[in-house]
Amino acid sequence: MNEDTWGSVQNDLLKTVGQNNYVTWIEPLRFATCEAGVARFEVPSNFVGNWVERNYSEDILRHLISAGANVKRIEFDVSRFLSSASSRDAAQPAVNTVIKRAENEATHAIPASSVHSSPLDPRLTFDNFVVGKPNELAHASARRVAEGGPVTFNPLFLYGGVGLGKTHLMHAIAWEAKKRNPGLKTLYLSAEQFMYRFVRALREKNTMGFKEMFRSVDLLMVDDVQFIAGKDSTQDEFFHTFNALVDQQKQIIISADRAPGEIDGLEDRIKSRLSWGLVVDLHPTDYELRLGILQQRLQDHLAAGETVIIDDGVLEFLAQRISSNVRVLEGALNRLFAFSSLAGDHITVDVAHEALSDMIRASDRRITVDEIMQAVVKHYNLRMSDLLGPRRTRTIARPRQVAMYLAKTLTTRSLPEIGRRFGGRDHTTVIHAVKKVEALRDDDPQIAEDITILTRSLEG
Repeated sequence: MNEDTWGSVQNDLLKTVGQNNYVTWIEPLRFATCEAGVARFEVPSNFVGNWVERNYSEDILRHLISAGANVKRIEFDVSRFLSSASSRDAAQPAVNTVIKRAENEATHAIPASSVHSSPLDPRLTFDNFVVGKPNELAHASARRVAEGGPVTFNPLFLYGGVGLGKTHLMHAIAWEAKKRNPGLKTLYLSAEQFMYRFVRALREKNTMGFKEMFRSVDLLMVDDVQFIAGKDSTQDEFFHTFNALVDQQKQIIISADRAPGEIDGLEDRIKSRLSWGLVVDLHPTDYELRLGILQQRLQDHLAAGETVIIDDGVLEFLAQRISSNVRVLEGALNRLFAFSSLAGDHITVDVAHEALSDMIRASDRRITVDEIMQAVVKHYNLRMSDLLGPRRTRTIARPRQVAMYLAKTLTTRSLPEIGRRFGGRDHTTVIHAVKKVEALRDDDPQIAEDITILTRSLEG
């Protein structure tokens, strides 16, 4: 067993346990060794290790065996976690390119002649969306779209960082629109799924079926549209689909991590179309909004019959110390509920600090991928389009790899997120870049000096 095997198993576990449980319990695990049939993982605390062993060890073991690992038992070790934190690498299995992956996935895709929306999460409704100053315009706009009637702005373009509520609002729009008009044809999917289905249609010579599917809906929602940046044929089909629906006065809702004009690799004509309607920025959460979200989620848990005693000041402590995004914040609260259930004790601020030490450390690291990109571009005297574009000459590829390495080591962004920020690249490209720079750092004094200078600049 190696790190690639663990990366593959992580992908399987994400599908099995769900996003929140994965972020809270599986993502913190770091593969250490596999000897004599015993797979050892490093964990951030004894609590996390005990909980994972009790609730997920059988699932992990089953997936490891299915992946071909010679494993009979799993053990968790907290002692080595902190010493290895600086060099951790959540490696995942390698594939060639994003397009190759799309072609492989297309073999199992849904036939292009039928309309299938990605599943909508019943928890992601307007009733469960906590409104504050950073997201009030986005919420009001989403509400207006969900009410139906004449299309006043088309498309509605929502953008912002991970975990700020874009996907929540899109699901909420779909639920509300379907409630008001049960016969409404809605289609929600990611831009990556759009590409998969398009590739499948091309391979099966069924592009007409694909066009009919997407152009027959009343409400089209596409998440993470930055994924199609640099993919010319997919962008071309997206452009024509967009125009056809707008001409029919059908509502389109798009989300991305950046504003249309800031998505490098996206054709100018698509940037222009996406800017036609209302472009709304979901700003990072402030303290008041984070506290409101925690209070709402606590009430949700209590209303569901869960019993837990949380001391005064705990929610305020979480809202102050965990500021990265809403998903991490909610994952922290879920972990505290699990701790209370496991330990049979009430939650104090000290207990919260101990149980969430890894999340708090991660949240304290506030360097962004954008800051890293800007620093690398300046250091190597490049243009941002060089860093995000397709060119692979050494003078551009090496700085790009350094930037990806810094994004992995200095931020809490996942490998797929980092890849998307670098022109829609695949997470395996990021893995390769990190390993390459780690190797060069030991053998190439210039690379080592560059990393030191850039790190000091960013952390200073």
